Amino acid sequence: MLDIKFIRTHKKEVANAAKVKNMQVDLDKLLKLDDEKRDLQTKIETLRAKRSQIADEISTIIHKKEHNKDKIETLKNEAQSVKNMLKDLEPQLVEVSEALFELSLTVPNIPAKDAPIGPDESGNKVIASYGEKPKFNFKIKDHLTLGQELDLFDLDRGTKVSGFRGYYLKNELAVLHMAVLQFAFEKMLAKGFTPMIVPTLVHKEALTGSGHFPFGKEEIYQIANPGKLSDGAKITEPLYLVGTAEPSLLAYRMNEMLDEKELPLKYFGFSACYRSEVGSYGKDTKGLYRLHEFAKIEQVVICEADHKIADKYFQELRQNSEDILQALKLPYQVLEICTGDMGAGKYKMYDIETWMPARQKYCETHSNSHLTDWQTRRLNIRYKTKDGKKVFAYALNNTALASPRILIAILENYQTADGNINIPSELWKYTGFKQIIKK
Repeated sequence: MLDIKFIRTHKKEVANAAKVKNMQVDLDKLLKLDDEKRDLQTKIETLRAKRSQIADEISTIIHKKEHNKDKIETLKNEAQSVKNMLKDLEPQLVEVSEALFELSLTVPNIPAKDAPIGPDESGNKVIASYGEKPKFNFKIKDHLTLGQELDLFDLDRGTKVSGFRGYYLKNELAVLHMAVLQFAFEKMLAKGFTPMIVPTLVHKEALTGSGHFPFGKEEIYQIANPGKLSDGAKITEPLYLVGTAEPSLLAYRMNEMLDEKELPLKYFGFSACYRSEVGSYGKDTKGLYRLHEFAKIEQVVICEADHKIADKYFQELRQNSEDILQALKLPYQVLEICTGDMGAGKYKMYDIETWMPARQKYCETHSNSHLTDWQTRRLNIRYKTKDGKKVFAYALNNTALASPRILIAILENYQTADGNINIPSELWKYTGFKQIIKK
């Protein structure tokens, strides 16, 4: 969300941001609604002041020994007229304010001046890479084949129980799944981030605040039966399943005034994640790459509203993820995401793609975003500066590690000629075994 005053004074810049992000937003309608809201607020405030004035006049007359009944009657009639006008205008203000708020949620953030301009993923730029792609002297197998031959997962029974994209992780892969998550968890802990196990059931405000509503709403699962209160009454406010820990981590300080001394807030959260994948119809329909549910450790930083400071944390989040991949000795590349692929709220964005041999390409495993105050305005997270000024903080996030997707890279990069899987040495203490051996 952008400040309405900023939109009004930088209309061309905002319109261009929407253009380069391939978005449609009616700024003229937005500003017209803001004008209507201001006009209604002025009228209502004037009428409320008039109502108070009339009440004071009536009170003054009544307290006189000989008061004028006709004057009181006239004032009462005038008060009733004011009341009727307010009764008409106040609902209009509510309606206009709601329409303005909903439309303001669709206004994109201004991308960084050095962000690549491009229509879609074709405009993304590789800015870094790590590791040598493994060279195999045998015909490699994809993770589907490896999983079936080593009895590591069951997609058929997963589909039977859970539906399309359902799965069971089994045997050593179930252990490896927990191992990579624990490994990433301890890595983030060592970097001084505050660990959290976050709610995966959240209210609309959390998802609106993070920008997942209205953008990406089709990817979010809504709970059909949100439950009952302690007195037995049904909960009427809808609940949703998060697709990442990001909304929960950000909303932790929603509607709070922070002290500048608290900043930066560095959180990392573990959560189960749920995504409908409606927007990915027909893509990656087999295997563990694109799933309706998975587990993830997410990083979030809330910091001062200063680009130099925020950029430092943006790079730190990126480095945290790279450190994890480097420790696992997985080849990867870093992409700087262009405007047409970065999404509405992003100021800057990187993706990290890990090498997956069977696909013969790098595939996305991490997403690193700098959103300035676009999210914190929606969540009303401000801080008080040393001189008493109240400022919206900046927010940034990045994946630390998501599984089972990362397991694809491990299975395929660490496969051997005899059909076994070597385990990255950093994970041995978590798995208790160094190799998955074909039985």
